[in-house]
Amino acid sequence: MNNKGNKLILALPKGSLQESTFKIMKLAGFNVTVGSRSYTPTIDDPEIEIRLIRAQEISRYVERGFLDAGLTGYDWIVENDSDVHQVCELVYAKQGMNPVKWVVAVPEASPIKTAKDLAGRRIATEAVGLTNKYLNDHNVKAEVEFSWGATEVKAPELVDAIVELTETGSSLRANKLRIVDTVLISTTRFIANKTAWRNAWKKAKIEQLSMLLRGALAAENKVLLKLNCKIKDIPRISKILPSLHAPTINHLQDKKWAAIETVVTESVVREIIPELKKSGAEGIIELPINKIIP
Repeated sequence: MNNKGNKLILALPKGSLQESTFKIMKLAGFNVTVGSRSYTPTIDDPEIEIRLIRAQEISRYVERGFLDAGLTGYDWIVENDSDVHQVCELVYAKQGMNPVKWVVAVPEASPIKTAKDLAGRRIATEAVGLTNKYLNDHNVKAEVEFSWGATEVKAPELVDAIVELTETGSSLRANKLRIVDTVLISTTRFIANKTAWRNAWKKAKIEQLSMLLRGALAAENKVLLKLNCKIKDIPRISKILPSLHAPTINHLQDKKWAAIETVVTESVVREIIPELKKSGAEGIIELPINKIIP
């Protein structure tokens, strides 16, 4: 891209998503570094300026044009009722590559079993807007209060229920809470200010970044497997190899032999390599992958 003084102001989430976001950015080809107290990290792309902001606030600043684009949770877009362009979905979280959930949780001994049982109760949550929308959808009236943190410990002494974000449910179980219902399933979204999206240069830069980020996520936990085998063994080996489409097969100078390569999930490699070897594979090589661009 030709840089004629153009800059894309990009927000990355500070806090729980920060480490995993920096990792995805690196796999996409961008090195982001930040000091312990810095609001403006550095990135090895002169056309991008990074701002490090809490995910809860990013969609509001993008909507108002203080930021051109950003990575934030779908939950905070809904919570803030932000009018932004959603460029793409990026499925990753702080602990893994799965969506996260906002759930209604209550003490294990609570009589609350369904949304209707929340009527007249007190609920603590950081996501007040999400919770009120959930209650309205179920025609339930309850008292919802904002929680500044440590929400899990507030039930049952301070509130009857909580609405909390969970990835694995382990923190809820540790605090002897059980899940009553799911309020919202959320994933990370790449969003853009609508005016910035109409700017040809910024749109092209955002789309380039989107493609590289999606490619990095597509390659997560994938490896490239390469091997040689005799032509007669190709049918047996092809049946063993999982792939995105079909294994790539190239004939070697020795017409009795072929080279095969394919992309596989890293966790299955240990299971299929012995089978490949038994089926005649030789010179098996496993290589890491940074990006898969469809």
